[in-house]
Amino acid sequence: MKKQKLLKIAFLLSIITIIYNIAEGLISVYFGIDDEALSLLGFGTDSFVEVISGIGIAHMIIRMRYSKVDQRDKFERQALRITGFGFYILTIGILAGVIYNMIKGTKPDTTLPGIIIATLSILTMYFLMRYKLKIGKALDSDAILADANCTKSCLYLSIVLLISSGLYAIFQIGYIDILGSLAIAWFTFKEGRESFEKAKSNKLSCCCNGNCHNSSE
Repeated sequence: MKKQKLLKIAFLLSIITIIYNIAEGLISVYFGIDDEALSLLGFGTDSFVEVISGIGIAHMIIRMRYSKVDQRDKFERQALRITGFGFYILTIGILAGVIYNMIKGTKPDTTLPGIIIATLSILTMYFLMRYKLKIGKALDSDAILADANCTKSCLYLSIVLLISSGLYAIFQIGYIDILGSLAIAWFTFKEGRESFEKAKSNKLSCCCNGNCHNSSE
């Protein structure tokens, strides 16, 4: 398959990622607020922050159509900084929500939407990760491979939501949703820190589950 065709597929995957995150964010935030499910609300807000990162990736793929990409440009670094700030603000918001829910004794009316959304997200992120890896290897592109590894972190976050939502649906204990929210807060803090690290280094890398992949490796 020709390079330009592979890049078109890579760009399409990045657009699908952006559109999916927007839809996922809207639906998750709606049900998170309506059902008072803090973990789902945090998950949905995370999706909106991921959109900013996704725009930076789409911009990078467009650049790849004209030249080899070894480092991030100014636009992509700025997108990472905004993403980092977004994740930090989200972390603070989730922690504030956890404290509020603990004081008020608030618990979700239901976590069924969280189970459905998390399941759909796991399937979608796995599909996107798999095909981004396939295209990245075909193009021998560190940029696209790094994006695929970042998609893996979204997959992990979806699994966290599925576990917390599923356990709450079974046991109906409010602290399960709080623990799920804290796990999501940890992920968002970690993603924010990594966004700033990537913006500073300019290297094409993504840290997922504690493992960093750099274009120079």
